[in-house]
Amino acid sequence: MRNVYWIGGGSGAGKSTMARRLADRYGWRRYVTDDAMADHARRTTAEEAPFLHAFMAMDLDERWVDRSPETMLETFHWFRGEAFGLIVEDLARAPRDTPVVVEGFRLLPHLVKPLLTEPGHAVWLLPTPDFRHVAFASRASPGGRFTQRTGDPGRAEHNLAVRDALFTERLREETTRLGLPSLTVDGTITEDELVERVSEVFRLRHAEGPGPARGPGS
Repeated sequence: MRNVYWIGGGSGAGKSTMARRLADRYGWRRYVTDDAMADHARRTTAEEAPFLHAFMAMDLDERWVDRSPETMLETFHWFRGEAFGLIVEDLARAPRDTPVVVEGFRLLPHLVKPLLTEPGHAVWLLPTPDFRHVAFASRASPGGRFTQRTGDPGRAEHNLAVRDALFTERLREETTRLGLPSLTVDGTITEDELVERVSEVFRLRHAEGPGPARGPGS
């Protein structure tokens, strides 16, 4: 995993944007863990991923309306690390001649840390609740979010927001406890500045456009 850079964090923090911009700048490949969810769900059994398969059997109200945010946090399969091993399998099968930046909220600090063979190859972006709210409002599609298909969209949005805030705080505690780098994202710095801060964590030298520039040990 020496060619892998990891960007984890809470929902709405800008993980995808950071990964895309770094990939464009340095000529890296991207691995988007969100894009692999459906494939990973198909590749698991109920015995291997019980929380995932229980979630798949629920309707939208059972997922987002009827349960407390605390229960949603504790039982959400990706937050429990289910199928994380499939991310590692995918990366192990991929070419290793080019660095790859992996991004997504599935990158739990305690699961990523044992894979870090190089310093400065991982960072977690931690959005404040206000920043997350603005980020998701800016992404709103004409048809609305999936919560609009529940029986109580307002309650579903509230539950989801509280759950995500709790998850972000869990990431903050875990990165601190494990001595892993994190950056608070609250809107006080520009996107360009955040790219530079992530680059600093990764110990990258600046390169205009795609190219072979890499961090130490790449």
